[in-house]
Amino acid sequence: MAHLILIISSIMLPLAWLVPDFMGVDTGHYLEPLLSGMAIVSAAFLLSWATELAELYVPPAFALIVLALVSVLPEYAIDIHFAWEAATNPAYEEYAVANMTGANRMLVGLGWSSIVLVLFLRSRVRSLEVNANQRVPLGFLLIATLYSFILPIKGTLSLWDSAFLFLIFAAYVRRSLRSEVEEAPLVGPAGWIAERCGDGLRITTILFFFVYACFVIWSSAEPFADGLIELGLGWNIDEYILVQMVAPLASEAPELIVAILFVLKGRASTGLGALISSKVNQWTLLVGAIPIAYCLGSGEIRALELASRPQEELLITSAQSLFAIAVLANLRFTLAEALVLFGLFAAQLMLPFEGVRYAFSGIYFLLVLGIGFSSRQRQTDLSRLLRLS
Repeated sequence: MAHLILIISSIMLPLAWLVPDFMGVDTGHYLEPLLSGMAIVSAAFLLSWATELAELYVPPAFALIVLALVSVLPEYAIDIHFAWEAATNPAYEEYAVANMTGANRMLVGLGWSSIVLVLFLRSRVRSLEVNANQRVPLGFLLIATLYSFILPIKGTLSLWDSAFLFLIFAAYVRRSLRSEVEEAPLVGPAGWIAERCGDGLRITTILFFFVYACFVIWSSAEPFADGLIELGLGWNIDEYILVQMVAPLASEAPELIVAILFVLKGRASTGLGALISSKVNQWTLLVGAIPIAYCLGSGEIRALELASRPQEELLITSAQSLFAIAVLANLRFTLAEALVLFGLFAAQLMLPFEGVRYAFSGIYFLLVLGIGFSSRQRQTDLSRLLRLS
């Protein structure tokens, strides 16, 4: 019954935004981001359940490529809107990078670490043994991360960056198709639907969830993104922080909840694997989509110039990613490592001052040196990731 209530709520909640928007009712600067944000969260849940159910029917290649994109559609919609607007409104240039870096850091700092923290609270296990097949996504993530350090140095995001990052993702897909894939059991509302519905009703449900959720996201992304900026300006809150942390929290919530459900079902490694795959998607496709949206919005081929703050944000995001990879290179994720990962992420939120991001980047680099080169075995583990084996 709880699953049914959650499904019905996720279908009905977007109407609180869609109906006034369709009728042309002005909801005001404060209600607009709240209602449209609730709609996006609900749509993200529907997309999450639809993608899980669709894996029962679609070919593996299609599932790996298309479903990986659809599962993070809310994040793409918000970020692409910022990049598109930046082409004609320079004030939006920082927001595109803010949303992308916030989503990536939240996925690792909150998402990855929460897997081990929940596992400890559930069973008092102090370390998680990561499945060996995660070396492939970690290897491609390492390549993308090493490339990402070039971006703040050159100070631009261009179509050349898009091409290289998309090539990384394509190579990741090609390599993954030749690897053994661990079957992930359906959990939560998706599992409830799969158990109680036949094929016809399941397929109808999948199609309805996809179409309805995409329509909700299309209708809500722009007012939610712009509403956050207006809210920050109206309440004298740093709108950059709202864009960087509130928007990703809305779009990432369902994915994090599904991963935690895997932990509660005794499949912690599967939950972590799903978040690692999402990080690869975001660090390649999401970053690569920004210059494309920027060029389409401007109607010409040109690079997105990065101001000083976006350069800092990219640097700290890359440094965090490198540290997280170094932590998982030995396929063991300890409680202490998870606490450090979460603690540094939380500290960044409480100290959003100029120059502090460089200090945190330095801390991440020192930790990478301490972990990655602490023993010959650690060095071997890292180098093996680059061999993608």
